[in-house]
Amino acid sequence: QVQLVESGGGWVQPGGSLRLSCVDTGRTFYDYAMGWFRDKPGKEREFVAAISWWGERTFYAESVKGRFTITRDTNENAVYLQMNSLKPEDTALYVCAALDRESYSPIGSWGQGTQVTVSL
Repeated sequence: QVQLVESGGGWVQPGGSLRLSCVDTGRTFYDYAMGWFRDKPGKEREFVAAISWWGERTFYAESVKGRFTITRDTNENAVYLQMNSLKPEDTALYVCAALDRESYSPIGSWGQGTQVTVSL
């Protein structure tokens, strides 16, 4: 069973960087593609980035392309989101999710999220 725990959020000034981590404590990580999504108040959950189960393919929302990088470490059962050149509009609760390895649809296993705040 996938059990996801995120960390690494915090406050940062515009232009700064953060690295988010998501660990699967259930240790079934290798069965799934993985993704990051974000929640903003009053808006639907938004796709941010995804990585294939083997790590050879990545996908990004247009709003973060060129600034964010998703990686995974199968040995550590972890997926990471390196966020550079952060903007105030990146402020959100960032949630990681297990995805179907063929369709990249969420399978219903979500972490609790880690808050990212970008402001002066």
